[in-house]
Amino acid sequence: MKARLRADLRSAMKLGRKGEAALLRELIGAIDNEEAAPRRAEQASLVRHNFRSGSAEVERRVLGKDQVRGLLLSEAEKREQAAAEFTRLGKAEAADALRTEAQLARRYLEE
Repeated sequence: MKARLRADLRSAMKLGRKGEAALLRELIGAIDNEEAAPRRAEQASLVRHNFRSGSAEVERRVLGKDQVRGLLLSEAEKREQAAAEFTRLGKAEAADALRTEAQLARRYLEE
């Protein structure tokens, strides 16, 4: 899924579709953030690492297909909720833009 998002991002950038490229960057970023290693309780911020030794490296989580789909669905729903709020406030143009983003995000759920 991430590979498809990245390929579509390259395509959108080449074709000059800035809005789509921005959305794809956000979706990829959301997946990357979810894959980040969980925070662990640090005892002191003065712990020193030799960063070239790999001692500060942690393994990233691997998301399953259902987790990625759930994350993309959540991103689409957030945009739809924001669009509804913009509509309520009388900002139809912003609402339409968010609905378009939600539709673009939902097309990745169809796989």
